[in-house]
Amino acid sequence: MLEGLESIDWSRLEHAYGSAADVPDQIRALTSSDPDQRDRALGELYSNIFHQGTRYEASAYTVPFLLAILRDPATRDRAELLGLLASLAVGYDEAWLPDGFPVAQLREAAQGGEEVLRSAPPLGDGDEPAERRLRYWDNLDPEAEARAYAYIELATYDAVRAGVPTFVDILTQPDASAGERTGAAYALAWFPEEAHLGVPALARAAADPEPAVAASALVALGLVGSDGEVGGTVEAALDDPRDVVRWGAAVALARLRGSAAGPRVAEELLAWARSDEDSREEIPFLDGDLAGYASLALGQLGSETDEAAFSALLTRLPSVSGPEALTVVGEALKRAFPNGPVPAGQAFAALDERQRRLLTALAESPSTWRWGGMAFGNFSVMMSGYGLPSSLEEMRRYVDG
Repeated sequence: MLEGLESIDWSRLEHAYGSAADVPDQIRALTSSDPDQRDRALGELYSNIFHQGTRYEASAYTVPFLLAILRDPATRDRAELLGLLASLAVGYDEAWLPDGFPVAQLREAAQGGEEVLRSAPPLGDGDEPAERRLRYWDNLDPEAEARAYAYIELATYDAVRAGVPTFVDILTQPDASAGERTGAAYALAWFPEEAHLGVPALARAAADPEPAVAASALVALGLVGSDGEVGGTVEAALDDPRDVVRWGAAVALARLRGSAAGPRVAEELLAWARSDEDSREEIPFLDGDLAGYASLALGQLGSETDEAAFSALLTRLPSVSGPEALTVVGEALKRAFPNGPVPAGQAFAALDERQRRLLTALAESPSTWRWGGMAFGNFSVMMSGYGLPSSLEEMRRYVDG
């Protein structure tokens, strides 16, 4: 199953912490009978070849072995492996939802990146090779560095793309677990170039008896399918008695039809966007934040639902924190500040009515600024990006004039 693992000089490949010499043992540990070893290996791989969403030179080399392990029906934790592979392909999905993965843009951005990467001094034993390589990256102009990282991301994406037939097989295997089928549907959502393989399997999975599988397949159909080929299948799911399946159908139709999706889709999405229920862990998209995804999908319906969608975001805002706050407040900021950051020195009173409503809601929602009892740095950065106060105390002073 792991044939060829030793033929790669992992010590000369780079991951988040330098040499990738530790990766082969981590790959082997994924096949261990000891669940603690498997969990530790999975966590280590998330940390070194997918560090905070970044992919590295070693990432693409790792993928074929992950796929080989995944193909073995006896492999434990296949759902978790599918999650890692999807993450390696596209990073954090909130960067791409609700519009799908822009692979054509990535292919264009990666042009010339292979040459930049191959010109980097190789890693080797001792500190000196690592320092030479670090100096090389530090001295690159930003455009060359961006091409190199785009190439690394594309190489990893294409390595995972080779697993699409495997994802289809798992999705259609009657003896695969619900978690495995859900993970396979989620993985297929990111490969529009392989829609001819993924869409037929996803359309069948839209009728899966497990709600999480059906809902995930519907969302994936919206991301890689077209209205002409799957619109009828998706629309029929709006009548499903299971709420999460109706959610998946509404999200998919918003993506497929936009402003022509119709009032039923708008009503379904608005009901979810206004809800304050906890995330559904069984749904992989947006880490199960169904209300947050509904809020994003509402933005695809056009101006008719704009005010209702904005009000729904404000209704939900006080109940979110952490990553969910990034989704909800991020969408609200896009709607309230469509022209970008606030000019320096602009007073609160000079903002328009919608902008004042949002900032007042933020000033009155202390938990939205925090995660795990602490200030959430990513949230502060998002606020600063709009030229707005980056802490609750500053926001209150700004709103109070």
